[in-house]
Parts: sequence; C-alpha cells; structure tokens
Amino acid sequence: ERKRFYQNVSISQGEGGFEINLDHRKLKTPQAKLFTVPSEALAIAVATEWDSQKDTIKFYTMHLTTLCNTALDNPTQRNKTQLIRAAVKFLETDTLCYRVEEPPALAELQKNEWDPVVAWAEERYNVTIGSSTSILGPNIPASTKETFISHLASYNMWALQGIEFVITQLKSLILSMGLIDRHITVEKAVLLSRLEEEYQIRRWGNVEWAHDYDLCELRARTAAGTLFVHLCSESSTVKHKLLQD
Repeated sequence: ERKRFYQNVSISQGEGGFEINLDHRKLKTPQAKLFTVPSEALAIAVATEWDSQKDTIKFYTMHLTTLCNTALDNPTQRNKTQLIRAAVKFLETDTLCYRVEEPPALAELQKNEWDPVVAWAEERYNVTIGSSTSILGPNIPASTKETFISHLASYNMWALQGIEFVITQLKSLILSMGLIDRHITVEKAVLLSRLEEEYQIRRWGNVEWAHDYDLCELRARTAAGTLFVHLCSESSTVKHKLLQD
C-alpha cells in the first residue's frame, strides 16, 4: 500500500492510445513505460480504479490496472502462440473434467452442475471433452486442443492476457470460455469452480469470515478479468458503424 499522492484522475488520448493522468502526471508501468490502453472504455475503467482509492492506494485491489501492466510490460516475454498454448494446457487439468466417485452426494452434484457446462462447450466448439474419475484425468483428443488453439487465435494479445488470468482464477478453460462467451455469469462460474469446497462448507460448516472473503476476492478477480477481455476485444469503431447502419 502507498499513500494516495494525487487529487484528480483523468484520461486523455495520445498517439498510442488512451492514457491515465494522476493530476498532471502520466501513469507509468512498473517498467516505466507510458501506461497506454487500446480503448477509451478500458481507460475509463482503469481511471475509476485509481479514483476509487481512498487515503492509501491498495494495489492488490486494482485488477484491471495490473492486467494492463502485464499486457504492456509482458514480464514473461511470451508471444501470442505461447500464451495460447499455456491457456489450452489448462484443459488437461480442467476442474470440470476431474470427478469423484465418493461420496455419492458430491459425485451427483458434480454430474448435475458440471455436465451441462461441458455439454455446452462440446456443442459450442464442436469438440469432445468428456470427464474422468481417474487421477490421470480424461484423454483430451488432439483435435479438441487444436480447435481451442484456433479459437483463441482470434483474440488479440491483450485479450489473451485476460483470458489466461480468468483461467488461472477458475482453474478451468471450460468455465472461462463459458463466462467470456456470456453463457454463464461470474457468480455461477465461481460457484462451479468451488463446487467441492462449497459442498464441504455445507456439510461441515463455514469458517467465520475466511470463506466469504475468499469467495468475494475470487469473484472480483474473475469479474475484472472477464471485463478486461471484453473491453480489449470489442471495437468501438465497429459498434459505432453498426449503430449507424
């Protein structure tokens, strides 16, 4: 945390995109690059994060700013192909693909809650995913992975950073794509990603405040990542043209 050192937050358009101004200073990334984002909507969302900080700046609550910094600085120096393959690799350990046999109540819960989302993904992308109770997980066909690689290639580098962030939160490529495709809500995606934990809480009780805090934090990170993907993917120019037509 750091003491808030600015009064006003604004955005302006520069040569490389939209910039964030803290009073008369231009925001910079951790690597001292000019903080420039590709869309006005994303700039407004980031500026709102900075404006909502009180006496101290709590960087760990500023998920959109963090995602922009990652996209701009690319600290791991990965290219588009590497980002896509890292995202698709999560399919091999996808939460929705690993099922239990015991206790029967949890196995039934997984079947009832997870199967419809897996079925949606299989139909939506014309792939085979399946599930398994083996510790090795299901055998995901190579054609399924190639289909997801091809689909993710349609996103730009910024959006891919956001997609990987969402996948990391949910531990599931399937849930993440369902969320980004607006098939399920953030609340639903988070609940499904924590299904076993929620089952244990209902059975054994809640640890006071701890579980609720974790749930709220996961929702906030997942929502921010999803919003980031949408704001980096949607073209205001195209939308304006559609409105004119």
